[in-house]
Amino acid sequence: MPGENLTRDEARERAALLSVDGYEVSLDLRTATGAPGASAGKGGTGAEGPRTFRSVTTVRFRCTEPGASSFADLIAPAVTAVSLNGRDLDPGEVFDGSRLLLEDLAADNELIVDAQCAYSRTGEGMHRFIDPEDGEVYLYTQYEPADARRVFANFEQPDLKAPYRFEVRAPEGWTVWSNGVGELTDGVWRFAETKPISTYITCVVAGPYHYVTDTYERELPDGTRLEIPLGAMCRKALAPHFDADDVFLVTKQGLDFFHDHVDYPYPFGKYDQAFVPEYNLGAMENPGLVTFREEFIFRGKVTQASYEGRANVILHEMAHMWFGDLVTMEWWDDLWLKESFADFMGAFSLVGATRFTDGWITFANRRKAWAYRADQLPSTHPVTADIRDLQDAKLNFDGITYAKGASVLKQLVAYVGQDAFLDGARRYFKRHAYGNTRLGDLLSVLEETSGRDMTAWSRAWLQTAGVNSLTPQVLLGADGRVEELAVLQEAPESHPELRPHRVAVGLYRRTSGGALERYARAEADVDGPRTVVAELAGAQAPELVLVNDDDLTYCKIRFDETSLATLREHLGALTDPLARALCWSALWNLTRDALLPAREFVDLVLRFGGRESDIGVLQMLHAWAESALVHYAAPAWRETGGRLLAEGARRELEAAGPGSEQQLAWARFFARSAVAPGDFRLLQELLSGTVTVEGLDVDQELRWVFLEPLAAHGLADEKALAGELARDDTASGRRHQVRCLAARPSAEVKARGWARIVESEELSNALVEATIAGFAQPSQRELLAPYAEKYFAVIERVWEERSIQIAMHVVRGLFPELLDSPGTLDATDAWLAAHEDAPPALRRLVLEARDDLARALRGQACDATAG
Repeated sequence: MPGENLTRDEARERAALLSVDGYEVSLDLRTATGAPGASAGKGGTGAEGPRTFRSVTTVRFRCTEPGASSFADLIAPAVTAVSLNGRDLDPGEVFDGSRLLLEDLAADNELIVDAQCAYSRTGEGMHRFIDPEDGEVYLYTQYEPADARRVFANFEQPDLKAPYRFEVRAPEGWTVWSNGVGELTDGVWRFAETKPISTYITCVVAGPYHYVTDTYERELPDGTRLEIPLGAMCRKALAPHFDADDVFLVTKQGLDFFHDHVDYPYPFGKYDQAFVPEYNLGAMENPGLVTFREEFIFRGKVTQASYEGRANVILHEMAHMWFGDLVTMEWWDDLWLKESFADFMGAFSLVGATRFTDGWITFANRRKAWAYRADQLPSTHPVTADIRDLQDAKLNFDGITYAKGASVLKQLVAYVGQDAFLDGARRYFKRHAYGNTRLGDLLSVLEETSGRDMTAWSRAWLQTAGVNSLTPQVLLGADGRVEELAVLQEAPESHPELRPHRVAVGLYRRTSGGALERYARAEADVDGPRTVVAELAGAQAPELVLVNDDDLTYCKIRFDETSLATLREHLGALTDPLARALCWSALWNLTRDALLPAREFVDLVLRFGGRESDIGVLQMLHAWAESALVHYAAPAWRETGGRLLAEGARRELEAAGPGSEQQLAWARFFARSAVAPGDFRLLQELLSGTVTVEGLDVDQELRWVFLEPLAAHGLADEKALAGELARDDTASGRRHQVRCLAARPSAEVKARGWARIVESEELSNALVEATIAGFAQPSQRELLAPYAEKYFAVIERVWEERSIQIAMHVVRGLFPELLDSPGTLDATDAWLAAHEDAPPALRRLVLEARDDLARALRGQACDATAG
């Protein structure tokens, strides 16, 4: 609809005209249960029409220009009544499906909208889920960036903050939660008025959730006692797996950390955390009611990396209570003001407050890999982005806004000092509490606390795109010692900015025992194309020079020839886990940049991966090795490489300690790598129990991991998968079964999967994702070949007809990346040339996929030279 994609200019014009005093929202969710009703697509429509609920909103707002016109936002199948300042308006005249026209405004206004809003199956707005295990219905809302308008009429932009009062009627026996404390009286749940917050962080969760409580207490500096009620919830069927005690432990540790460091007490009363089904995001920072994807409740054995990941997300969302909720960006241009800070503070508090003291290793290895990829795409953008409209905003929740921004903040802490950084944050919160800010508001407080001019730093790091490469240059003297060590800085032609970097340069040699250890280190300010690190002159000749040791800055690390030769032979001897993670990341970047043959990277993983002590790094190496084989290896070598990976994974599985995390990680990797009859026979025997591996518990989640490759190679048919579902007839089991069914090597299966994704709206968001995940199998390139042409024929229609979340899944997930030939690249270019007027967000997704494909072809050409 024309008005659904709100532009920045429209938002600025409306913010200049209006200010909102408050909302009263009444929802009747009693229609959530009862006879089945279809709900799909943008409005949730199906054969019987949308399943809807009544939403009555009263908004009180002021207008600076009485007599002017504006609009309110609402996406709903129907509007029953509209009243503005006591005047009844004709819904047919003022409502176009996404906007309510408001004419002849007064200085003080009251708008009342009575609408029928649609339940969602796409994870946007009011999502409705039926648990297949017990038939219970569960609801939750998800709004970011602009889907509160699917639930109640509002002014959907972050700078029109207001307090909210919610009341909800729900089916008997349900509990309802919202941002404020709730109370059930006379069959209605009424919630305390919120502080002034933005529309996108209001929230309602309703249903027969399993709910656990606790309390956080703390004495504040003024002598008062702070008491925060804590709650955690999940579906009843997941309750046996719910380790709420660990969730509460991390929550309390985080609250201690933030109260110690931000000097502004948690401002939103209670702190509930809801783990909900079919969630599109990792989590969402709704104040007082944070929502998470329920996959953070682990049904089987997982490694500590999974617990660390969950803890990091808990703390990331907690950081948002201050960075984003208390102080909110004015428009999505400054999304980094909340997401970059939350990403940085999540890792900072993880290391400083919890048992996960190696969190910076995960940050360097995993989060930064996401950032480096995003920053080399044609869609790269400065951390402070140019967000023209809501579709731009939706796509900018990316590796730059999160991980690069967090990396830049880590660099900023090194630049201004931790004390000045935190003192600046404290002033920022107190100065702008419950308000909205831009970049300059933060920079001004940092200038105050650090005494530094932040203008040049901001221009270099926040207002330019691209990633620099830092390479050591070592000159040895006649005595065999370092005569001069310099750091060379390069930038791509597309983004030529050379930035100032605060780096540590580490020198490493092998000891008499064979360990590769650091013996010298110096910090330096790298600026310009060449910087001499004078402190290292005279040092013993290094076998490895690690630029950006300790991961102080954001850059791609390169190696001199001596260092690269050392890593090829002795990477496993590098004793420091962070240094080792940085080297692995650098080698992966070399592979992606077609500077290291993919088969060499695979060989390094096979030779040294078994010695990796950090389980998160090991699991990342497995993912990279798979990607190297599937995308960057020369096609002629794929069969050989696949066999080597499977043999190596099986060898490491057998060598791993019984019951260890490494054993579990190698078991999962072996299943994904399986290619030979003997590999599949072992998986079948492990599933049947005729063969066991000491210490390896083949629980239900691992059973599905083993079944997918069997299904993909025609060794687990529909009957076998139905039998497995009978063992695990749960929401998780159904997702796994759908993925495995779509993975089977049959033209009929692929046609059916394509139709269910593209031509039908029967599947929920979670099942769309599962079907896409099973559809594209690397071993089935010939079966997938017919779908390249079909893809380019349908994506514009999909973008127009489906919700943006589903459309993103389809456009990203079905791009024919496995048909990695110049012909596919040409077809992509032809579509882009013929669709210059396609929506910019759609073109961005296709351009990103095209860049990944072109990068893969360059990598394959590099790998072919090593054959």
